Amino acid sequence: MLKNSFQHIPGIGEKTERQLWNSGIKDWSCFSKTVQIKLSSKRIETMTDYIEGSKKNLQMNNPGFFSALLPAAQHWRIFSEFRSSTAYIDIETTGLEMWGCEITTIALYDGSSIKYYVKGQNLDDFIDDIEKYNVIVTYNGKTFDVPFIENHFRTKLNHAHIDLRYVLKALGYSGGLKKCEKAMGIDRGDLDGVDGYFAVLLWRDYRQNQNEKALETLLAYNIEDVVNLESLMVMAYNMRIETTPFSDTHQLPMPQVPKIPFKPDSETVNRIRHQAFSSPDPYQYRR
Repeated sequence: MLKNSFQHIPGIGEKTERQLWNSGIKDWSCFSKTVQIKLSSKRIETMTDYIEGSKKNLQMNNPGFFSALLPAAQHWRIFSEFRSSTAYIDIETTGLEMWGCEITTIALYDGSSIKYYVKGQNLDDFIDDIEKYNVIVTYNGKTFDVPFIENHFRTKLNHAHIDLRYVLKALGYSGGLKKCEKAMGIDRGDLDGVDGYFAVLLWRDYRQNQNEKALETLLAYNIEDVVNLESLMVMAYNMRIETTPFSDTHQLPMPQVPKIPFKPDSETVNRIRHQAFSSPDPYQYRR
C-alpha cells in the first residue's frame, strides 16, 4: 500500500489522494509532471521531489521517513512493505503509573519468533534484540510502553512506530487492548479477565511468594498481548484497504497463531482474583 500512498507528501490529504487514484495515478510510478488533475505547479514540484525521496527511502529500508510524515492513524500504510523487519512489543510493570514503577517483563514477537525478558534475569537483552528491527507495533505504546522502555534503559527507540491505538480508533474501536480484541473477535480463553492491573498482582505474587506459576501466567499473558497485536495489525490493515481502490489486490491473509510457551495457572489466577476483589480493603493490592 505504501507505493500507492500520497498522504505523506506535504499538502496532500485524503481528498487529493483519492482524486489522484480516480485519475489513474494509482502509485508513485504513475505520477508525472503532466498530471491531469488541477494542482498548482508548486504542489506538482513538491510531489515530484517527495516521490523521488520515497522511492529512495523505500529502497534503503527506511520506514522512519514515512512514519515521520504520516499522521499516526495512517501509519498502517507502512506495514506490508516493512513487515519482515517488524516487532510487536508489550511491557508489564510493577504498577500502572509512569513514575515510581519498574518494568517486570517484556514480550517481543516478530511473526515467527517469540522472545521474553524478565526483571532480574535477562531484561537488559531486550535492547540488543530490538535493534534488529526497523518497525515496532504496540497498543498505546506511544504514551506507555516506549516512554517506560526509554526511561528504564536510558536510550531512545528510533524505530518507526505503529501504535494500533490510533489506527483502531480511526476505525471506530476505542478503549483498552482487551476491549478492542473482543470487539474484533479475538478470544483470550483462560486469560479472559486478566488485565494490566492483574499483571501487577501476578508479579507481586511471584516475588513475594516465590510462585513460579505466577511468573509463567504473567508471561503467558504478556506474550499473548504481542501475538494478538499481529492479528489486530493485519485486521486493521485489511479494513483500511477495503476503503481504497486496492481491496482486490492488497488484502493480507490472517497470520497463523504460534504456540505460546507458557500456560496460565488457573489456581493462581483464581486465588489472586479472590484475594484482590474480595478483600475488605481492596486498595491494599494497589499499593
